[in-house]
Amino acid sequence: MDPFAEMDGVDQARLVARGEVSAAELVEACLRRIETLDPLLGSVVEVNRNVPLLRTTGEFQGVPFLVKDVLPWPGLRCSVGSRLFAHNFARNETALGKRLTQAGLVCVGKSAMSEFGLLASTESVLEGVTHNPWDLSRSAAGSSGGSAAAVAAGLVPLAYGNDGGGSIRMPASACGVFGFKPSRGRTISNDLPTSDLLEMTSDGCVSRSVRDSALFLSLIEDPSSGLASMGFVDAPTSKRLRVATWVRTMSGSEPHPSVSAAHAQTIEDLRGLGHVVDFVPPPNFDSQLGEALLLIAGAAAAGIVNVQDRSRRDPVQESELEPFTWALIDVFLTAGPRGHEEARATLRSASRVYRAATVGYDVLLTPTLASEPWRIGYLSGLLPHGVLRERVSECVAYTPLQNIVGAPAMSVPLHVSDHDLPIGMQFTAALGNDALLLELAYQLEAAHPWKSRWPRYSIPALFGSR
Repeated sequence: MDPFAEMDGVDQARLVARGEVSAAELVEACLRRIETLDPLLGSVVEVNRNVPLLRTTGEFQGVPFLVKDVLPWPGLRCSVGSRLFAHNFARNETALGKRLTQAGLVCVGKSAMSEFGLLASTESVLEGVTHNPWDLSRSAAGSSGGSAAAVAAGLVPLAYGNDGGGSIRMPASACGVFGFKPSRGRTISNDLPTSDLLEMTSDGCVSRSVRDSALFLSLIEDPSSGLASMGFVDAPTSKRLRVATWVRTMSGSEPHPSVSAAHAQTIEDLRGLGHVVDFVPPPNFDSQLGEALLLIAGAAAAGIVNVQDRSRRDPVQESELEPFTWALIDVFLTAGPRGHEEARATLRSASRVYRAATVGYDVLLTPTLASEPWRIGYLSGLLPHGVLRERVSECVAYTPLQNIVGAPAMSVPLHVSDHDLPIGMQFTAALGNDALLLELAYQLEAAHPWKSRWPRYSIPALFGSR
């Protein structure tokens, strides 16, 4: 068995710091794990065969990780999950990438995502399907599904992802790993083109341990953000928190019974840890909130197409984008500037309603997903637009609210269903209170450890002693 497969990034870095292993050994072992198992999972879309194996320094020195294919990385393809950019290679290092390299992290490849990150399932026409390591017939969710599946399978201890509507938290829940979305503005720039959707997007990672995510976040903090600097949060909370909770989804429906049962158990667990948990009335959001979010996504996609149309001889062809992406662009173009402004107003209203519903509480608890991980194909970008819109509303049930508000949020892998599928719980705090969430996560991790819980199709489960 690979001796590093069950270690988190902090432990791997300590081995390098003590001189017990080299960065080259960590990377070579990681590449063997990817070569062995990823043909079954489809979580890695490009392997970095030219990894520099010089002596590394930094908090994560020598630790291999994956980068979601939305972030340019020098020398590697950056397709953003789309045929439109299938031959696009990055040349320059982003400020975010430079900070990660300085921390000692070694990029061993790019992880799969849905086209432009618009769908909550990682199954693109360009790259194919990313399978869930718990059940290969299930989706790893998205859009950071490749990152979550690779971490869950033990290919890497952590992987970069970003979150514009749940894209870190949803796959973290589906794959049984820890996913943290920082407060808006908390982290340094990723140098990606701006849009309303990207303004709602936060950079972070998925990991098996809380401390890997906490250390990762401390390394990419922006000191000029205006938020109080956190540093490395490394201890559990000692506070008695006031926790608000509801289970009704953003569209007004109820979650799957297995999710409801996991939510009820989480409330008992929190009370057992000394926290106060109150059911509060779920907010009544504008009935057009879901449509407004789709329009904002369509505006982002239209902006990408517009830039390409201006920079090349022929306009973007129908075959270069998935049907769902074109449908979102049509939604935006049909609505026009007035519709765009109305969508923005709907999001501002939702933000006010959300804050009013949670005032006076330290933390909000909801499920991360309304169901167990769905089957592959359920959110395929090739489905008729009307069917897919309805299913997106059903699946993306809780997570966009925190992006609208800008609040920090995390999915914690607390439960496994009777069908042996992971169920994550989402915890949210007010803008800037990232540290409070991480402290709570440490407490939950200690009380209900998930470190030894590996999915069926993972390196430890397939090749370990169990």
